[in-house]
Amino acid sequence: MTEELFDDFFNPANDYLRNVSVDNVIFGYHEKELKVLLQQPFADEKWTVTGGYIKRTESIEEAATRIAYLRTGLTGLFLQKFNAFGNPQRVADNDFTAEKISRIAGIEIPANSWIFDYFVSIAFYTLTEFSKVTVTKSEQEADCGWWPVNELPPMMFDHEMIIKEALKAMRLHIAHYPIGYELLEEKFTLPEIHSLYETILGKQLDDRNFAKRLMATGIIIKLNETRKIGPHRSPYLYKFDKEKYETALKSGADLAF
Repeated sequence: MTEELFDDFFNPANDYLRNVSVDNVIFGYHEKELKVLLQQPFADEKWTVTGGYIKRTESIEEAATRIAYLRTGLTGLFLQKFNAFGNPQRVADNDFTAEKISRIAGIEIPANSWIFDYFVSIAFYTLTEFSKVTVTKSEQEADCGWWPVNELPPMMFDHEMIIKEALKAMRLHIAHYPIGYELLEEKFTLPEIHSLYETILGKQLDDRNFAKRLMATGIIIKLNETRKIGPHRSPYLYKFDKEKYETALKSGADLAF
């Protein structure tokens, strides 16, 4: 990080709010794998969830949307605010000291700098198809990439806990809100959406009960088309009813599997 970039990013008089940030826990799904997008502020150091500061001219939701777009290149992602994190010990990390950050950044940072003060993070989660994402790191970061949710690298601050809380929130919300429109092809089979929900929930679901509950919501439509996937195996294809799906996102649906 150059001195010019550092000064622009951390200057108290810049366009961003101080000591409050947005943390976006961006989950990625592809072929029965669930990953999380992480950023590495400094080379060969610990990682954090993707996030950033809030501009003085934007709402919290607008900041979360902007940060998600900058990292993924995707628009229209379903972002759900699930918690806020803050306590005096959040920055009590042995790897986040004025001496170490000064050495890595190559400039002198005073120990009483505001970046070491009490920080509050407003956390969102989203879920996307990670094979469609063009991961983009910011100029201030060393790296940004996908990690399996069960194989996280060393994390800074309380960010491992934030990921765990995001998983809990997403698994709770999936019982009331449909998740899948952005993760599946336009036409899909019941086994494909069944695998999606099993991967997200981290548990096995009864095939018949799953299909029955999903069909009862009316958010998917059975098509008069099949897909040949093997000898004597040609399951019917389905697609989302976009209008009912959007309604369910706003008002909820009975998806407690």
